[in-house]
Amino acid sequence: MPPTIRYRRTHRLLAAAAGLATVGALAAAMPASAHQDKGTPLHHHGSGRYQDVQLLSFNDLHGNLEPPAGSSGRVTELEADGTTKTIDAGGVEYLATHLRDARKGNKYSITAAAGDMVGASPLISGLFHDEPTIEALNGLDLDVTSVGNHEFDEGAKELARLQKGGCHPTDGCNGGKKFTGADFPYLAANVTDEKTGKPILKPYWVWKKNGVKIGFIGVTLEGTPNIVSADGVKGLKFGDEVETINKYAKELQHQGVKSIVALIHEGGAPASTAYNYDCDSPGAGDGISGPIVDIAKNVTPAVDALITGHTHQAYACTIPDPAGRPRMVTSASSFGRLYTDTTLTYDRWTGDIARTAVKSANHVVTRDVPKAADMTALITKWKALSAPVASRPLGYIAGDIGNTGTESPAGDLIADAQLAYAKSVDPGADLAVMNPGGIRAGLTYTATGGEGDGVVTYGEAYTVQPFANTVNLVDLTGAQVITALQQQVSGANEAAPKILQISRGLTYTLDLTKTGAARVVAGSVKLDGTAIDPAATYRVAMNSFLAGGGDGFAELGKGTNVRVGGDDLAALGSYLTANSSAATPYPVPAADRITVVQ
Repeated sequence: MPPTIRYRRTHRLLAAAAGLATVGALAAAMPASAHQDKGTPLHHHGSGRYQDVQLLSFNDLHGNLEPPAGSSGRVTELEADGTTKTIDAGGVEYLATHLRDARKGNKYSITAAAGDMVGASPLISGLFHDEPTIEALNGLDLDVTSVGNHEFDEGAKELARLQKGGCHPTDGCNGGKKFTGADFPYLAANVTDEKTGKPILKPYWVWKKNGVKIGFIGVTLEGTPNIVSADGVKGLKFGDEVETINKYAKELQHQGVKSIVALIHEGGAPASTAYNYDCDSPGAGDGISGPIVDIAKNVTPAVDALITGHTHQAYACTIPDPAGRPRMVTSASSFGRLYTDTTLTYDRWTGDIARTAVKSANHVVTRDVPKAADMTALITKWKALSAPVASRPLGYIAGDIGNTGTESPAGDLIADAQLAYAKSVDPGADLAVMNPGGIRAGLTYTATGGEGDGVVTYGEAYTVQPFANTVNLVDLTGAQVITALQQQVSGANEAAPKILQISRGLTYTLDLTKTGAARVVAGSVKLDGTAIDPAATYRVAMNSFLAGGGDGFAELGKGTNVRVGGDDLAALGSYLTANSSAATPYPVPAADRITVVQ
């Protein structure tokens, strides 16, 4: 049965796909674009037939309570003259102020999210199993969210604890106080218990006020098991997004709820990364692509708007529903840098949303507004608890070690660290591979606190590798190693390649002018200059996520003679400590192990 959810705000609640889809017919103004169907506006704020309902939304916060650093804390704005500028954005102290200001004068206001509120979080939250983030979301007056894939990083039982409250079963009560859980419901309509077939959490929730009723259905991407550690999704089944939403939309309609919003932790990619890009523009190459396009085209017309996430992109588009009518689809980037303000005009006569009056726009969470004092106090409390761990120095670097590119310097560093750890427990270890999605940030040379330039602290390393994976060793044949490299660019990863980061000594050529598995050039895969022997056995190190076949690397999940090792972050820290000093900092890796042909 879904867990009981306690609401403390009862006064408020009252009870990569195919090609670009050039979509919709909604106009935009810059820089703060608003998309609206070109039908007749129906905005009435009184007690008459039509009632405007404000829907504020965001997604993929990932526990970023403090303003994110570097490019993770900036957004791009398209200017009227066609130029762009970047704006510093994010931080819950500012997000709270922006949301509270946006709600002023809106008696009918709902705040919703589309998953990944927690997981892959900075140390201030992740060190405490993301209890600080749930506490912050309660303070932000979040009404409802779908689950995302990262809500399963620590498993379904831990997700249930975040919902219901209670102290962590291993680490106990953080800060000496019992954790009270989320004030808002987590929705998991398409996540069911394999044994019972029932959703592990509520599938939907209905907001009610003065006769206005709006239902919310929450789902995560069906492919969640492919991108989460196997232990995190053990015993769970993830259903098709469209089938699930359509099922529960029908159920809501039978209950008399005709206004419905889907919260979907799956998304797309607009043709521009500017947050205010008009993705309904009709030009060649414009629009939005990705999995959300097919989902949106097939979700029942009974659903009036889709709030999405996962891809960390910013868009407010229309995509036609199965009846051919434009329907709003939004996403607010990630890390709390944006929020979306959507107006849903509720028709009291029909109980449905008048879609001709739906409008939506993304807004920047700028840092030029007053900080919310309650969020500042929250951050101060948790920073004080985490400081002794976060500030501990691990090593020294000679410059920025970034995590971008087909092969990244951070990827080289982590793969080398894992190979060094593997050799320390098994001298026969040959190579290591690392998934790029597990490298959440780079290491910056400039000091982030009082540690000094070039010093890598535990907190900084944690930001890079926050998943608490283990470093595992497995036996693979040379043929399997080659197959795994081919799986980077074929099968599930063909449309959006996931290039493994590789340890020193392993080299090969990646020809992106070819298609599928042929992109890994035959005969180019070598270890220490010698071609990989398909018949030989190699001892390969990787994190536990990859060892479970994650990210579409099924071949890595077939390894034999498995040895489960220690924590991957500890491996990185030990490697930096052993291989750097203030006098001889660790050099920036050249990222030259993969030869890319384009």
